[in-house]
Amino acid sequence: MGTIVNAISIVVGSLIGFFLKKGIDEKYQSGINMALGLSVVIIGVNGIITNCITVESNNLVSHYELLIVISLIVGVYIGERLSLQDKLNGMSENIEKKFNLSGFARSFVNGTIIYCVGAMAIIGALNDGLLHDPSVLYIKSILDGITSIILSATMGIGVVFSAIPVLIYQGSITLLANNLQSVLQGELLNQICAIGYILVLCIGLNFMKITKIKTANFLPSLLIPVLWYCINLFI
Repeated sequence: MGTIVNAISIVVGSLIGFFLKKGIDEKYQSGINMALGLSVVIIGVNGIITNCITVESNNLVSHYELLIVISLIVGVYIGERLSLQDKLNGMSENIEKKFNLSGFARSFVNGTIIYCVGAMAIIGALNDGLLHDPSVLYIKSILDGITSIILSATMGIGVVFSAIPVLIYQGSITLLANNLQSVLQGELLNQICAIGYILVLCIGLNFMKITKIKTANFLPSLLIPVLWYCINLFI
């Protein structure tokens, strides 16, 4: 139920944002995009710090630097080889042209990454499956609903379709919770979330037009910590 509510909140928020967009003068769009980009950057930085830095003996200690570097390099190499960004954009642009949905490609890809990255998505889905406690996902639903209003108002209606990957991703974790609980916790969870928030940071920088990072090409980076975890099991 938690994931279903989460998906509905994204749909409702996106529709509200889409209709609000019509009432926003174009001269304000640039400033709003900059503010949104800055907000996403702050969310990304906060997520990276939360998952990579701990306090030990009153000192700040950072973790996972080498793994993050390797994950990003190997991940983007795989993503570039597979041309993930181009393929996602191609599929999205076909839908955009067919149904005349302006900005579908950008809003769908960015929305999907933002909603699926983070500990709340994983922990919330696990709690829903194991304890039948959807409270974490209900809180995430409120946050995602508000975010979808802003994203849809600035980028387009494609945000509403990012509810589908959220439904599949979080729903799968909930259904497989008994098998995943022992794996998706501790250091592995922190590592996956840290890399995920780096991708969120990239999205924020793109919003602010500081960079033009093909964020989707970095998605395989999220799998490298899992691969490393599996290797360590047999060493």
